[in-house]
Formats: sequence, structure tokens, C-alpha cells
Amino acid sequence: MTQTGVITFKGNPMTLAGEALEVGSPAPDFALHYAEGGIQTLTLADLKGKPSIVSIVPSLDTPTCAVQTKKFNEELAALGDKINAVTVSRDLPFAQARFCGAEDIKMRTASDYQTHAFGTDWGVQIEELKLLTRAVFVLNADGEVAHKEIVSEVTQEPDYATAMAALRMLL
Repeated sequence: MTQTGVITFKGNPMTLAGEALEVGSPAPDFALHYAEGGIQTLTLADLKGKPSIVSIVPSLDTPTCAVQTKKFNEELAALGDKINAVTVSRDLPFAQARFCGAEDIKMRTASDYQTHAFGTDWGVQIEELKLLTRAVFVLNADGEVAHKEIVSEVTQEPDYATAMAALRMLL
């Protein structure tokens, strides 16, 4: 299943693979990977029990993705361990860890580089580029979607205030 006409990249229409997730639906399970003393696995079960924000970016190596990750990192710092926060991209886990170290990012980064299943299961894979689109999901403690934003133009930033308000409502 594909979603057409949903997003653009530099003004060009792009196709998203997978079913669109809707507010109120359970988030699909996933197996993402991160570098922490080797390659570790992050799953939906790891996020349950606390409200979570899942910030999705095409690549941390691009200016808008770096800004998005830094802004959420700053905003989320005040919430401490009351929430889970993860940035997802297709960057290799080692590159993500290097970026976080260089930029003093405390939120977890996780990669969909192995199977690309997260991208299609969450409806955020750009078919033409095989990258993840820019999106933000807020999940409640049970792993249900409480807020979603698929940014219509991939080169633009998400609505930080709305995502943070949705997350704070779950605390």
C-alpha cells in the first residue's frame, strides 16, 4: 500500500510506502538499532510505560534534521525520565552516536538501516529516496498514537509546539 500526494521533497511530489498511522491506533512494533557498547535493539516494548516522542528524520547529516534533533533535545531535557524520546533515521547507529556526542544530544537515536521495516510499517518511507520522511509521533504509555505529524515538505521543520503540547498532556 502506498500513500501518494502526501509529501514533497524540494517541491517534488513523493510517495510514502505503507499504511498511514492514525491517532488512536496502536503503534506498530519495531526493531531499531543503536550503538551503545555495541549494537543494541530498541523495540516498542522498550517505550511502553511512559509517554514517548518519536522524531523521524531522513538523515542527521542534513541541516534541517540536525536542527530538529537539537530542538527536541533541548525541549525534552526539562521532562527528564518522565518520557521516552527517540530520533529515528536510516543513518548507521555509529554515525548517529557520533552526531549525538558531537552535539551533546541526550535523547536516544535509533536506526532503521537493517530491514527498513519501521519505515513501511509506520508509513514514513519515501519510496523514491528509500529514506524516512520528516515526521513526529507522540505515543501514550500504552504505545498508542496520541499525536502525529507528517511534515508535508520534507525540507521544512515540524511543529515543535504542538508535538510538545501533545506530549505534556500525557504526563
